[in-house]
Amino acid sequence: MEEGGLKFSFPAHCQATKYDAWKFYRKRFQSTAGGSKAIDILCLQKGVSWLIEIKDYRQHPRTKPSDIGDEVASKVRDTLAGLAAASANAGDAGERRLAERALAKRRWRVALHLEQQSGATSPLRPHAINPADVLSKLRKKLKAIDTQPVVLSLQTPGTVPWTVQ
Repeated sequence: MEEGGLKFSFPAHCQATKYDAWKFYRKRFQSTAGGSKAIDILCLQKGVSWLIEIKDYRQHPRTKPSDIGDEVASKVRDTLAGLAAASANAGDAGERRLAERALAKRRWRVALHLEQQSGATSPLRPHAINPADVLSKLRKKLKAIDTQPVVLSLQTPGTVPWTVQ
């Protein structure tokens, strides 16, 4: 599955979908309440629903690094609301079943895959966005959903059930 110039590979025991491409999200939910956002990929694993957001700034650096945690938190919140609505109202039976399965999982996990230009600011600050700062913000903003969100990159892949190239 390709997203943002990156190729995500998921093992057979996971079911992954591009949530932001769902018909229900695009045609019905996106305009809800003045506009709703969505995470990029929903991955269902035994007992866990992963909400995966991808940010690839290797070609076009982000100009406002401080708001990325807020943006991801809003997308997670809106996606959870969208999944609840899709489980009851999606016209596509496959999307409705996936939403039902995602909501039935015992645990929610949030992952931000963040790629940046190396040496973007200075040798002492090799990246415009400090992944540790983003992680701290995600922990605060999403503690009711996931107490251990992860911030990943090609250089720091973490312990997740998928791989990225």
